Amino acid sequence: MFKEVLKEVVDGTQGGIAGLLMGLDGIPVDQYIRDQDAVDVATVGSEYSVVLKSIKTAAQMLEVGSANEVAIQAERMTTVIRLLNEEYFVAVTLAPGGNVGKARFLLRTRGEKILAELS
Repeated sequence: MFKEVLKEVVDGTQGGIAGLLMGLDGIPVDQYIRDQDAVDVATVGSEYSVVLKSIKTAAQMLEVGSANEVAIQAERMTTVIRLLNEEYFVAVTLAPGGNVGKARFLLRTRGEKILAELS
């Protein structure tokens, strides 16, 4: 079920490369990769899970509320991450020039479906 939702997000976003559902502990739950040679999505997710923990901690320390979304734009790819709850996040990786707005929208709307299945 998760792979179908991830596929919908990746294939529905211009420039979509891969999608990932992962625990904040760095353990992947499911993934969908459009181009198998493009990126090691599990490794990217594991590394970004460490960053997400720091962002969550910083948001708590600053008393600004919980962090919901993070976008990381690198030279060769952009990764949009949506935190689903205290344990899981969903992410999509895009090629340069990919439609970040559409990725954000799909992660927000489809993330609710994933969260319902996780519960």
